[in-house]
Amino acid sequence: MRAPSPARRILVLCVIVLVGAQFVPDAAEFLRELWREFGPSWCAVPDLRAPGTDTSFVCAQVFRRPSLVTIGTRGLILLIFLAACLPLVRWCLRPLRELTPVIANVGPQNLGHRLRPGPGGDELAVLGRTIDEMMDRIAVGYEAQRRFAADAAHELRTPLAVQRILIEVGMAGTLTEDQLTLLTAQLLETNERNERLIEGLLVLSESDRGLLSRTPLRLDLITAEVLDAHRSLAAAAGITITSALLPRVVMGEQALLERLVTNLVQNAVKYNRPDGTLDVRVGDDPALIVENTGDEVPADKISGLFEPFRRLSGTRIDHSGGAGLGLAIARSITRAHDGIIAASPHGKDGLHVQVSFPAPDEAAGPATRS
Repeated sequence: MRAPSPARRILVLCVIVLVGAQFVPDAAEFLRELWREFGPSWCAVPDLRAPGTDTSFVCAQVFRRPSLVTIGTRGLILLIFLAACLPLVRWCLRPLRELTPVIANVGPQNLGHRLRPGPGGDELAVLGRTIDEMMDRIAVGYEAQRRFAADAAHELRTPLAVQRILIEVGMAGTLTEDQLTLLTAQLLETNERNERLIEGLLVLSESDRGLLSRTPLRLDLITAEVLDAHRSLAAAAGITITSALLPRVVMGEQALLERLVTNLVQNAVKYNRPDGTLDVRVGDDPALIVENTGDEVPADKISGLFEPFRRLSGTRIDHSGGAGLGLAIARSITRAHDGIIAASPHGKDGLHVQVSFPAPDEAAGPATRS
């Protein structure tokens, strides 16, 4: 898309207005002479005589103040001049109007359409490039949402198919007590997996929406409660938990911060080894660090861990299964709190995850627990 610059057109309009304004007095004088020569003499007063009593008020004022004619004539010329400038104003704005139908036709069916204004530095080129960059972001977000919906449908379809098969087996004939117990246990396990998946999707949607309110919360106290709740699970797997929790205030929502720490701790427990360790630290910057031992994580695979339904192959200590949303939810919650989450390989043994939050506002007052 190559279009003339509106700024140049406006500059041309300004030149025309400035030049035309120089001729307004001459045009007004010329118009007045024409009126005197060819116009009706409805307000004529004999020379060297004052208006009589039968002279109208307007004519009397014109006689006493001759400048009124000059002012009125110039005003009329200016009105005519402004009316003539209206088409020029539309001409200046035409490049912007031509963008309207192009942008209006963009939709989900043609998100790949771009204006491609070229490398120019004028306002229209900058606007075109900005719109193209916006369309790039929209296309990426739309594709991510489409892929997320497809992945969610796939994740839900598998357990639903298992449930259907189990129900059909149960309806196929008479089952023994042991078979019935096994069947109900498998149905219960599949149903629990569906519940975890749906709950994860709801939390992800809530965190993507942003925070409804912000309260000063002690991240170290929240982390301590989460670690206490997972010590028995870690001990059963032979995992040693170490922690160093310094006071740290975060402006946010209690439930989401608890879910953030829980997801990181659960992920560190699941992807660990029986004699491994889990180290959790809370401080100023980064606010939260979670390190675990376990399988080696390739550096080029780390970014994919934060995408929904992405998993790395490896043995899990906790075989209860997961929805593949743990780190995706953690990233979404961190973003909702204006924070940054990053991960890196912990040498050749496990993963190092750190979360940074903005410093709390001093005007927020002392930390509280909601």
